[in-house]
Amino acid sequence: MLISQSALNYVLVRPRSCKTDFICRANKSDEEPIQKFKRDSLYIDKHGKFQHFNHKKVSRKKGGSLRGQGWKYGSGFVDGIFPVLSPMAQQILKFVQKEEDVNRIHDSLGTLPPTNTTWDDIISGLVQLRLNKDWDQIIVVCEWILHKSSFHPDVICYNLLIDAYGQKSLYQKAESTYLNLLQGRCIPTEDTYALLVKAYCISCLLAKAEAVFDEMRKNGHPPSTVVYNAYMNGLLKGTNSQKAVEIFERMKRDHCEPSTETYTMMINLYGKANQSYMALKLFHEMRSQKCKPNICTYTALINAFARDGLCEKAEEIFEQLQKAGHEPDVYTYNALMEAYSRAGSPYAAAEIFSLMQHMGCEPDRASYNIMVDAYGRAGLHEDAQAVFEEMKQLGITPTMKSHMLLLSAYSKVGNVAKCEEIVNQMQKSGLQPDTFVFNSMLNLYGRIGQLEKMEELLKVMENGPLSADITTYNILINAYGRAGFFEKMEELFQLLPVKKLKPNVMTWTSRLGAYSRKKQYNRCLEIFEEMIDDGCYPDGGTCKVLLNACSSEDQIEQATAVIRAVHKEMDTTLPA
Repeated sequence: MLISQSALNYVLVRPRSCKTDFICRANKSDEEPIQKFKRDSLYIDKHGKFQHFNHKKVSRKKGGSLRGQGWKYGSGFVDGIFPVLSPMAQQILKFVQKEEDVNRIHDSLGTLPPTNTTWDDIISGLVQLRLNKDWDQIIVVCEWILHKSSFHPDVICYNLLIDAYGQKSLYQKAESTYLNLLQGRCIPTEDTYALLVKAYCISCLLAKAEAVFDEMRKNGHPPSTVVYNAYMNGLLKGTNSQKAVEIFERMKRDHCEPSTETYTMMINLYGKANQSYMALKLFHEMRSQKCKPNICTYTALINAFARDGLCEKAEEIFEQLQKAGHEPDVYTYNALMEAYSRAGSPYAAAEIFSLMQHMGCEPDRASYNIMVDAYGRAGLHEDAQAVFEEMKQLGITPTMKSHMLLLSAYSKVGNVAKCEEIVNQMQKSGLQPDTFVFNSMLNLYGRIGQLEKMEELLKVMENGPLSADITTYNILINAYGRAGFFEKMEELFQLLPVKKLKPNVMTWTSRLGAYSRKKQYNRCLEIFEEMIDDGCYPDGGTCKVLLNACSSEDQIEQATAVIRAVHKEMDTTLPA
């Protein structure tokens, strides 16, 4: 099974401290993969039928070496190939990962002979730490190289350190490392700039990120695709998707050609925003620009359609992926399963689950979670439980998310006892329930009218380390409103500013719904106008609740006019 993992970046370096080139080997793993089913050229078309196609073989070297000059940010292996460490590099790696005392690590590294071979082993270990995202250990080893070793640090060392500090949102240390690089007479590469930009973006320091762009231009290095990609990547990690869209458009205006990675990031962005139509538009733009999609791009687009529950479109892209010569990996199968799950077709998701196993692709924890969710959404809590138990039997430890999905399944059918049992199981497993779990239980108690239990749980929540969010109060407001306890509902609503929480459309709609059920039209109209004045615009559900409050044709006509006026105002004030 060829698995595309663009995040598994490997470092190819020429160390400053050595006279010879450092050659990185990418051989096959010591452990041969267990032979699965022999994969043929089958795929499922949009009608659910098996079809054949001429499989294009994806080249993959089983041995030999990969050579390169300098570490490339964003470059990396695909097909699941990992670097092979020397015995000494493996020992260094294991020691650094296990030892918690920084001084002991530094002292032990200091006993190693200062040779080219030692340098290669240390750098190889750092590369593996980066693959594992062990940022703390990278910092410990790189700081030793810079300040306590006899090695003359190369740009690779500085880049690794800038990356590690950036990932931990320590932008000041990333910045000082860059200055140390300049003082050490190292020449920054575009990767150095890319990592520095990303570090600033993760810390939401956009002015500093722009300053890096200005410095690059002054030094005769206009920002490249690599740097733009790092900028957008950092913005997305900093949850600033709107700015990422702006930078993407600026990138094209600057005649900097977007890469496959660029388009994949943007397709992911729109997919997560439930704008699959925009994701598809970008996919077509990408192909018109002769930019070839990879398996990650196809998977991102399938995910986009999956989030909107558009199974047929997800199937079409799944078919295109295979016709393009890509073999679906676990992420691709998971994306298609998610589409069926969200569309309320758990048995179709189960068929894909079986197919991926038949094709020799092992399901991962996410695969099982998707199946638990698929059955839970459809109200099939026993099937959800069976998948959960199977996951445990296979040695896959259920995470917080696994428990929450099972909790949702039983909550959907109102099984209070089982939900309470799941929460207890979580605690016994060492998983501390988070705000989402508490909210799920509050919602369950409120929905079935057990308001006393709901209030008891709220007290536990308030007295504990967790803080209630706007979803918590939406659940409470809705529960009290449905029970007819208007005074209690209004008391909670007035408490929101004190809790530094801003009402959202769900808050207003829940409050509105309480009076709508009692046909208190005038009160509903007042709350609707309050909502608009507060800067919160109604959705379809809000408008429906307002119309349900009407008892006469005149009220319906008046409410319709108000709704139309609001939507007209939205069209002129909201960005396209």
